[in-house]
Amino acid sequence: MGIYQGDERSERAVLALVAHDEKKDDLLQLATRHRSTLAKLRLIATGHTGGQIAAALDIDVERVHSGPEGGDLEIGARIVAGDVDAVVFLRDPLTSHPHEPDIQALLKVCDIHGVPLATNLASAEILLRSLSQAMWWGRSAAESVLTGS
Repeated sequence: MGIYQGDERSERAVLALVAHDEKKDDLLQLATRHRSTLAKLRLIATGHTGGQIAAALDIDVERVHSGPEGGDLEIGARIVAGDVDAVVFLRDPLTSHPHEPDIQALLKVCDIHGVPLATNLASAEILLRSLSQAMWWGRSAAESVLTGS
């Protein structure tokens, strides 16, 4: 549904936030730097990550299950349904994850559905700065950033 649909949620883009355990502190620091932008978005996050962000920034975050409990797949399903406009997924590529197939499925649906995906701090900074600037210019600019038009 995100910014593309004509419902009450359409005024705010939906950003999914996910971080492996080894990257949660990095995501919290990133979120703190971009709090004003995140406060203007609808946020969805996997379990523990969402709880940490909500508590640290005092903003609403919709929480799904943790990644190992299917949260990555829940977010992937929301992407397929058109309910997520962008994803920040700070991954730890050096650690083995038992739910790796779920992680790969999430990355794959982002590619298939053209959803912007940041998987490291550098790309997350670019994504959030672009969203911030686009929101300053207005809804049509934000749609351009998210749709690539």
